[in-house]
Formats: sequence, structure tokens, C-alpha cells
Amino acid sequence: MARRFDEMKPEHIAFIEQQKLFFVGTAANDGTINVSPKGWDSLRILGPNRIAWLNITGSGNETAAHLAQNDRMTMMFCAFDGNPKILRLYGKAVAAHPRDEQWDELAKLFEPHKSARQYVDFQIDLAQTSCGFGVPFYDFVDERDNMDRWLASKGEEGIEDYWREKNQVSLDGLPTHIIEED
Repeated sequence: MARRFDEMKPEHIAFIEQQKLFFVGTAANDGTINVSPKGWDSLRILGPNRIAWLNITGSGNETAAHLAQNDRMTMMFCAFDGNPKILRLYGKAVAAHPRDEQWDELAKLFEPHKSARQYVDFQIDLAQTSCGFGVPFYDFVDERDNMDRWLASKGEEGIEDYWREKNQVSLDGLPTHIIEED
């Protein structure tokens, strides 16, 4: 049975801290809706109504493009072991880039990452739990090392070139604002 809360309760925070994977959903005013899986040590709980997460380089940059136009976001956490549970968080978010005032404040919360392209600051309006009975059991084995190997092959300049080539616009042609051209 679903339950609603106006903030994350201590049990929600404890549940989030146990998860190795979460999902982020965004949409612009029109066009493609995006759902992205996120992992690693990329999430920080800053209070009962605030989360920050590190958005590292990926094959697309939909979240940043969507948030630039429409700040609505949903995060979802699922129990893949133990008791079944789903936690969804609804609210508004902003993507902070290295040139933005918020960048330094958020960057201090995380270990430096070579491919950090945005930090997302999420203000939560609603937390909802549901049963999760349909979510199967999965075992966490380990983090993948593909990103580290890819980053080593690219180098710092190569990452910025990749952003220019692959991360400047969304699937629907919306700007991501990852690089501000002079």
C-alpha cells in the first residue's frame, strides 16, 4: 500500500543509504521522457527535503537538457534484497555546471571525479513508498571499471571533446549547457 510523506523520514534516508543503484526521471515540456540509472558513490542526502547527486559523463546528457527547460524530477529507489520496497521522490531540481555559483558548494560533498559534468540539486516536495512486491531479488557483485578505463584513454582534453561531440544537445535537440562557448 502506497504512503505519502512531505519529506524523507529517517527510515527513508536509511533505505537510500543502503542502495547501490537509483533511477532519475526527467522530461522537457515536449519530447522524450528520460529515465537514467545511477550508481557509484554519487548521491548525498543534505536534509529531509534535499538531495544532491553527481552526474558524470555518459553517452547522453538528457537530464541537464530537461532541467534547463522544466525543473521537475523524480528519483526512484528499489530494494533488490531484503524486504521489498520502492521509494519515489518527487520535486524540482537544478543542474549546476562548473561555471555556476553552486558548483563549489556541491563539489565539496564528493570525491573529485574526472568526468563530473554537473551536480544536480534536488528539492523534494513529496516522498512516496510502495510495496515493491514485483521487484525481483538481485545481488550486487561489484562496481564496473569501464568508466575508469575509458577516462584514462580519453584524458582531460578528450573528455571535453566528447562533451562537445556527444553531450551538447538532448535527443530532442535541446541544449544541455554543458559547455558555454565564448
